[in-house]
Amino acid sequence: MSVGDRPAAMPGTPLRRWLLKGLQSPEGLVSHPPQEESPGHQHKWWQVMCLTGVDYFSTLGYQPGIAALAAGALSPVATLLLVALTLFGALPTYRAVAEQSPNGLGSLSMLERLLPGWGGKLLVLFLLGFVATAFIVTITLSAADATAHILHNPFVPHSWAGAQVPVTLVLIAALGGVFLAGFSEAISIAVVLVAVYLLLNLVVVGTAVQRVLAHPEQVTSWQNVLAADYSSPVAMVAVALYVMPKLALGLSGFETGVAVMPLVKGQLAERIGGARKLLTTAALIMSVFLITSSFTTTVLIPAGEFAEGGSANGRALAYLAHLYLGDWFGTAYDLSTIAILWFAGASALAGLLNIVPRYLPRYGMAPDWTRANRPMVLVFTAIAFLITFVFDAEVEAQGGAYATGVLALILSAAVAVTLSAWTMRRLKAAAFFGFVTLIFGYATVANIIERPDGLVIALLFVLAIVVISLISRATRSTELRVTHISLDDCAGRFINEAGELYLIANEPHTRDAKEYVDKAREAWELHRLRTSEGLLFLEVTIPDASEFAGELRVTGEERHGFRILRMQSTTVANSIAALLLHLRDRTGKTPNVYFHWAAEGNPIGALLRYLVFGGGDVPPLTREVLRQAEPDPARRPVVHVG
Repeated sequence: MSVGDRPAAMPGTPLRRWLLKGLQSPEGLVSHPPQEESPGHQHKWWQVMCLTGVDYFSTLGYQPGIAALAAGALSPVATLLLVALTLFGALPTYRAVAEQSPNGLGSLSMLERLLPGWGGKLLVLFLLGFVATAFIVTITLSAADATAHILHNPFVPHSWAGAQVPVTLVLIAALGGVFLAGFSEAISIAVVLVAVYLLLNLVVVGTAVQRVLAHPEQVTSWQNVLAADYSSPVAMVAVALYVMPKLALGLSGFETGVAVMPLVKGQLAERIGGARKLLTTAALIMSVFLITSSFTTTVLIPAGEFAEGGSANGRALAYLAHLYLGDWFGTAYDLSTIAILWFAGASALAGLLNIVPRYLPRYGMAPDWTRANRPMVLVFTAIAFLITFVFDAEVEAQGGAYATGVLALILSAAVAVTLSAWTMRRLKAAAFFGFVTLIFGYATVANIIERPDGLVIALLFVLAIVVISLISRATRSTELRVTHISLDDCAGRFINEAGELYLIANEPHTRDAKEYVDKAREAWELHRLRTSEGLLFLEVTIPDASEFAGELRVTGEERHGFRILRMQSTTVANSIAALLLHLRDRTGKTPNVYFHWAAEGNPIGALLRYLVFGGGDVPPLTREVLRQAEPDPARRPVVHVG
């Protein structure tokens, strides 16, 4: 059995077996982002758009009400600016992301590639905090808004009026329960939900537009309010720019749009084209609904109804549905809205369960159980419960936190495509995306200043992720951390021609004849090893110590009359241990490795050098990795220290 094929032991108790069912094997750990894999079932781009739409389009359930609270009578103007930012900022950015990250990993993988080493990984960890904020608050905000639609329905008993928090918790618990039972994304469900929801919204918004056209005096009243509050159109635009970041919830679907790219039918080029179509179509549909819903709700609904406790709070379009189309149609609209909001939470939870295994375990920065879905469902559900209690299940109160997560993600995407265009010397594209980056940077900072609760939540997520990641990286540091080992023809010949396996660990410097002669003399003086015994020098270089695991490619080389095995790895000790076990399994012999580079000085410093730079006190670390990987001392390769 090769090193990379060792199965993970499954815990024995029934509860632990149930929790860890579906545990992904450690072979998923690789030294680079996972390559594109075609899923078993692919669909037409418009069907996949509906999977994005349960997140994106569902914001119509609360976006008009939040916009009215944030901007008042100026809401339609601020929404126009948001639509302009959507079509000329976010959309071009994510069309570029779709081209450069077509495997569903989005802008985070672009930043990881553009910023290699510890810097890129720490940035990804930081951004994962905002990803967690966006997705977790999607769950809690959607559940809270679904609750608002339930409690405000005229057929629901008035005694439920104060049950906002309990009903929201029940919806979140139901969502977690479905995932514990084994939920998989169903595009067919998403297509039905989105089609019905958009159709009902079209009826409601169309009816509202007809109502506005039939009563132009209401438009005149709205215009008079604007004229009284603002001295000129320039003042209106200035204030709209100021409040526009609060409306950022209407941008929520773009990161999901690139995440579902592998589900688009076709080869790579077709999937990129399909993803661009779904991003563009979704943005255009949403833009039309954002403009018309913001205008009609602002003109037709009294301002007091948008406030906390008002009938339109968190449900402006539902208010119009009941008002103009009757309670039966309004109830049908409520049910459709509740369904798509609940499914938006499911989409967000599925996104979290997709992101965590793709990044943290690959960095060695997550406990082993995070590779299983059910424990993570329990963790995310508990966090969603906590946030629901903190915000008292209020839709508008969570808007700032949601907007912070969404804007941070789009800002990171804009930075990624700007850096990518700059490295490819596409200066005009770099200048354009740089300008988009500045706009989203302003929107993010303005939203944080206005409502810092989103930043606080994101930073708490960042702190938790970083602390858990560093602890996990330290505790998992003595794993083999090698997924596969291959030897080239020359290295294989060296191994086959060797009698006993005597490997002399050498830290390469000048690699001249004197270095190897001195090392061979040292092997004789310390271990009584003769060159005639078929000594093999073993050299390890570390290109990027920030990586956790990967394949090990061993190359053979004859230099100055000596035979040398060379390899690159993320750590010295772990790669040597993995190679020794591989050679034992390949030849049936017990390999011996000889060291004379034991670290001197503070052992804490040696440990930190090992964790951060992959070096440190190599001999004892190599032995410890071997001890953990092979419990039988009789089968364990031997480590000698001079």
